[in-house]
Amino acid sequence: MKGTHPMKEKLWTKPFILIILSNLFLFLSLEMLLPTLPVFAADQGGTDAQIGLIIGFFTFSAVLLRPFVGMGSDKFGKKMLLLAGVAICLIGTASYYAAVTISMMLMLRIVHGVGFGISTTLYGTVASDVIPASRRGEGMGFFGTGNAVAISLGPFLGIWLMEEYGFTALFIVGACILLLALVFTAFVKGDSKAERAEAKAAISAHTPFMLRFIEPKALMPSLLGTLVGLSLGGIISFITLFGKEAGVQNIGYFFLVLAISEFLIRFVSGRIFDTKGRFWVLFPAALFCIVGCLLLFMTKSTGMLLAAAAFYGAGFGAIFPALQAWVIDRVEPQRRGVATATFYNFFDIGIGSGAMLLGLVATWSNYATMYLVSSVFLIIFLAVYFMYERSLKRERSSTAAIERL
Repeated sequence: MKGTHPMKEKLWTKPFILIILSNLFLFLSLEMLLPTLPVFAADQGGTDAQIGLIIGFFTFSAVLLRPFVGMGSDKFGKKMLLLAGVAICLIGTASYYAAVTISMMLMLRIVHGVGFGISTTLYGTVASDVIPASRRGEGMGFFGTGNAVAISLGPFLGIWLMEEYGFTALFIVGACILLLALVFTAFVKGDSKAERAEAKAAISAHTPFMLRFIEPKALMPSLLGTLVGLSLGGIISFITLFGKEAGVQNIGYFFLVLAISEFLIRFVSGRIFDTKGRFWVLFPAALFCIVGCLLLFMTKSTGMLLAAAAFYGAGFGAIFPALQAWVIDRVEPQRRGVATATFYNFFDIGIGSGAMLLGLVATWSNYATMYLVSSVFLIIFLAVYFMYERSLKRERSSTAAIERL
């Protein structure tokens, strides 16, 4: 009967669209560098291990900065701090052309990582603030489509610019894209002084010092995010060099198929998360990622490469927003900034550690073996997640038994 189903809360508001666009341009610039910066470093004489360090330095500078973003946003406001973060990313990207040594690249990666740490924490926090709670899984999925589009266009555009016009053009275009991100960010509504004061008062009154930096309720999904990041670090950092090793042409299409698959799965996975629960997203998504890694290990042709991209893209496209939504669901509104920072820190620790560890694996063996090893992290993901759900089920059974007494 008409009227038996409550109306859905509105998702596609102006603030939501603005934050998606801002996030898109930030990640578009970043994704342009992921497959090309390792090539630039290799041209500068960098080894596979040093390339892993370049990825790792970026990640860990973001990780070290993020715990302080919450306090900074209380003082300066989310919007002002977000603008500062994007501006730092712009400066870092524009300066890469001047990096003539590996040491200079490492220093610039630290600067870029600081801006990235600020920006990603606040974009995720602002998005969670404007998404209705009843549509959080769906909303975070669509918010992440900016990342999916960036994964598609960024590496493709980056490789094309690198091959056709060189690295200087690559870095200049990346900086211009970040300028667009800065413009879109300027139109995102900031929080009021009253809201900042309320958040600050709530944290200072009720939160122990160490818990200002880490949200305990976010630890389980964040740990799982670390395992996903460990796998992803090798997938995105070395795919261009893997293509050269395997003799596979058109490596840029890997990112195109990866992003299309990631984008399409979000039309399904978010709704499944909201209606059936996280298990029905996380379990099959991890399996898809494992299949993607195994296909990369066996890749000898462009067709197999694209099949690997389709499977891994679908898996990651479902896992990442599901973990984000799980984090937000577990915390109070005033703790979302800390929770988001906790999640992104764990995820980025995985990315950075994965790039360094898998870079060493590639040095000792080859890139194909490296992708086989990366599937092990996803197998551990499944084992940890099953143990968690099993312990949760036992805990609920025990509580129900006590209540019946």
